[in-house]
Amino acid sequence: MSVLESTVFVVDDDEDVRRSLGRLLKEVGLQVEAYANAEDFLEAVDFSSPGCVLLDIRMPGMSGIELHKRMLDHESTLPIIMITGHGDVTMAVESMKRGAFDFIEKPFRAQRLLDSVQAALRLERRLHVRREARAKARGLFAELTASERDVIFRVAQGLNNREIAEERSVSSQSVDALRSKAMRKLGVENVADLVRLYDEAKR
Repeated sequence: MSVLESTVFVVDDDEDVRRSLGRLLKEVGLQVEAYANAEDFLEAVDFSSPGCVLLDIRMPGMSGIELHKRMLDHESTLPIIMITGHGDVTMAVESMKRGAFDFIEKPFRAQRLLDSVQAALRLERRLHVRREARAKARGLFAELTASERDVIFRVAQGLNNREIAEERSVSSQSVDALRSKAMRKLGVENVADLVRLYDEAKR
């Protein structure tokens, strides 16, 4: 995923701030969507979209703090950069304890903000790759039969064919057949790759 495929979501009730941030971010090739309040943002944005959020703490109606909580309730992994006034630092620190990526005090230097945004987008891309790998692994395991999953689970726990056969009260040949078929479905050729795929699917 390239940076250009990511979107920086700006949520700030100040129109001048939205406009200036939009210009700054677009100048370095970033896509921007701006929202005047938290409610509009919540209604419009798909939290699975790649990007990050520049979020003002103090806004009429729903505050940035409350929006952050709502995003956590929706299990959003979009990195959040809090934009704060001098008196909001304590709240910003509390937000970081809840998982916000960064906070930037007004007035801020353009380069400081751009550095934080780029770092947040790099983090989001890593998270996106992990989510895709996890979804792919779970999809592969979902294609297995119950018997195949049971055998693969035991292989991943470190059991050999004989031990699995004893636990399942079947022949070693039967276990070997199930194991081989399951590994072909999963696209793995050895136990090490199988264990890695199994661990990915469990996350």
